[in-house]
Amino acid sequence: MLNGFKKFLLRGNVVELAVAVVIGAAFTAVVTSFVKDVLNPLIAAIAGQPDFSSFSLWIGTTEIKYGLFLNALIAFLMAAAVLYFLIVRPYERISAWFAKAEEITMRECPECLSEIPRAATRCAHCTASVAPVA
Repeated sequence: MLNGFKKFLLRGNVVELAVAVVIGAAFTAVVTSFVKDVLNPLIAAIAGQPDFSSFSLWIGTTEIKYGLFLNALIAFLMAAAVLYFLIVRPYERISAWFAKAEEITMRECPECLSEIPRAATRCAHCTASVAPVA
């Protein structure tokens, strides 16, 4: 019984998932701090009020606190923008820079539409003459 539990814990994907969760939690703290300590004061400097939690609407005897929703929405949008512009876009550029363009080695026969080598002058499937590719 303990041997099976040990195998479960030491499987590669469980360890990788644990590392991802820890790194994700640490990164969440960094992004949250950036939004709260840098971006919210910038909004306060521009708009005059960084916190909308006091905004509410009364319908009869029910209070609708739409300011809390606005705070959560703005925090989400700012965190998503920070992640996109500081993590995703640079990662995509670096990945594209290191990626090698795949060389096209096959092409389509114009007669039977089967794949033939790029340098072929005759189709192996239908034996049609094919113009060479420059």
